[in-house]
Amino acid sequence: MSAEKQYLTPTEVANLLMVSAVAVRKWAQSGELKALATPGGHRRFLMRDVREFAKKRGINLLGPNQSDGWKILIVDDDKLLCEYLQDLFLQHDENIDVHAVHDGFSAGTIIKDFMPTTILLDLKMPGMDGFQVCRAIKDDPLTGIIRVIVMTGHYTKSNAQKALDAGADHCIKKPFEDQALFEVIGL
Repeated sequence: MSAEKQYLTPTEVANLLMVSAVAVRKWAQSGELKALATPGGHRRFLMRDVREFAKKRGINLLGPNQSDGWKILIVDDDKLLCEYLQDLFLQHDENIDVHAVHDGFSAGTIIKDFMPTTILLDLKMPGMDGFQVCRAIKDDPLTGIIRVIVMTGHYTKSNAQKALDAGADHCIKKPFEDQALFEVIGL
């Protein structure tokens, strides 16, 4: 998952934040939103700076395909848990589009085609662990706006902080209550 586009234009940032490009330019001018300048004097933004700005202001970034409804990707090597979660989401709302993969590599191959609004990501998996997968997702401007909710049976404050440092939006401990999961996702 290499970054295909390093910098975002003010219009692209405005679309993510669901505001006008004028608002983005004002925030950049005041220093509230970090911006870089091209040799021609145009502002460009790094996705990590936009995410940090949004988080500080309590702004939800517009996720990919958000107008199409919820699209959830489950990444967990526990196949029974994946089946359970898929059934749970479909029982909650049959219009939720949900897919599951069982390792980090498979997640990397499906994300850009499926473009989920939310990813439920296990930390401990064979091969690429959840920390690496999360970092790759968040470092790519095309996928960096996808909400990543880490779920782990090996919950420690250290693991939770490491997941958040990798870009996760939330870290929840397994096992979890269905309603708690719905609340974290925003269903």
